[in-house]
Amino acid sequence: MEHVLEVKQIEKYYGNKSNLTRAIDDISFDVQEGEFVGIMGASGSGKTTLLNCISTIDRVTAGHILVNGEDITKLKGNRLNKFRREELGFIFQDFNLLDTLTAYENIALALTIQKVPPFEIDEQVKDIASKLDIINNLNKYPYQVSGGQKQRIAAARAIVTNPKLILADEPTGALDSKSARQLLESLETLNKTLNATILMVTHDAFTASYADRILFLKDGRIFNEIVKGNDTRKQFFEKIIEVVTLLGGELNDVI
Repeated sequence: MEHVLEVKQIEKYYGNKSNLTRAIDDISFDVQEGEFVGIMGASGSGKTTLLNCISTIDRVTAGHILVNGEDITKLKGNRLNKFRREELGFIFQDFNLLDTLTAYENIALALTIQKVPPFEIDEQVKDIASKLDIINNLNKYPYQVSGGQKQRIAAARAIVTNPKLILADEPTGALDSKSARQLLESLETLNKTLNATILMVTHDAFTASYADRILFLKDGRIFNEIVKGNDTRKQFFEKIIEVVTLLGGELNDVI
């Protein structure tokens, strides 16, 4: 299988020589096409900084990040904008939907920017909305739907352009338990049926248990890694809890 994401010895420092903070300290890992990978760690472990570097929101101090074989740490200007627009999909904790647009228009916006023909836009929007069970909400505005439905609309917007990599930043953080479960089942469906490649940062062990593999960060480094394999989600959840305990500190810092 091809590597969609290759992170090679990246480092990210903040501050100056007298007050240097190593947010990321020599991290390397790969994500294969169709994988669902979770990143966990206590507050200050570097997980958000890592996601920001992969999403090109922030730049690494050293090392390289390759997406689909292209070194994104070297991209600038229009090439960087094109990469963000065409290769990445984003799912944020706070949805980031446009309140003045309907669900349909929010999802279609990315395709419109890419100048996809209207009949193809309609087909693609309805197809992804059907897969995420929000087809009946397409004509509603964000304020007219629940938090869980908003997040599924955001997920549809992220996947509709068929990006190489979907980045999810605490996607269940603003949801109640029922909505969180529905969203995670939707992400699981996208991963299994559309072979979507997902990298998800989360502090929640239940959320993480939907992934195929978990990377645990501590002090800017990869502390441990576990793979779901043939485990049930319940068994995988228990393994996640074990590693979280090994990370030290209060369990509630991570889950």
